[in-house]
Amino acid sequence: MVIALIVWACIFHTKRKAKAELPPQVRYNLPIEMLYTLVPLVMVSVFFFFTARDSDTLTKVSGNPDVKVKVEAFQWSWRFTTTVDGKAGKPVVGMPVSDYQQGPQLVLPVNSTVEFDLFTDDVIHSFWVPNMIFKRDIIPGIPDDNPGRKFEIKTLGETGVYAGRCAELCGADHSRMLFSVKLVSQDDFKSYIASNQAGSAQ
Repeated sequence: MVIALIVWACIFHTKRKAKAELPPQVRYNLPIEMLYTLVPLVMVSVFFFFTARDSDTLTKVSGNPDVKVKVEAFQWSWRFTTTVDGKAGKPVVGMPVSDYQQGPQLVLPVNSTVEFDLFTDDVIHSFWVPNMIFKRDIIPGIPDDNPGRKFEIKTLGETGVYAGRCAELCGADHSRMLFSVKLVSQDDFKSYIASNQAGSAQ
């Protein structure tokens, strides 16, 4: 559409030597100048309202989730530490892989609230599980007590293994910074935690 308008202007509005008068001017036209000012102001205000409302919802943390997970990103893999009822399991530590099923696996129960605490010590990473429709940047230097490090989601209601990855270009092996999230039933998750296998990618 823009190209068509440019071509149309070039063809039909070229400067004619015989006609040198200026086109109609709109300077000092108060209604038009108010329109130019008010329309963008209203648009920005509407965008700001919905952004502020949704950001508040997306960053809200209840403080009493079913499961807490500390996510530590490093070049170029992940370390997951799961805490349930105040007891931390054995960390799951990964290494760069070409297939997400070979990467570190985070085991979580279905239909549960999970609080993620994001940490990195080197560069900016991004924690992303496409099927769960969330992605958050992990930025170095944010202190432990900063609310910007944490977010909370409700897991899906269906068991399965879901791919995860870093969505921020973080260096040479960025494309191999893969992991998986395994959603299991509540009973299987309790058995997983009770058997002290937290940290296993089985």
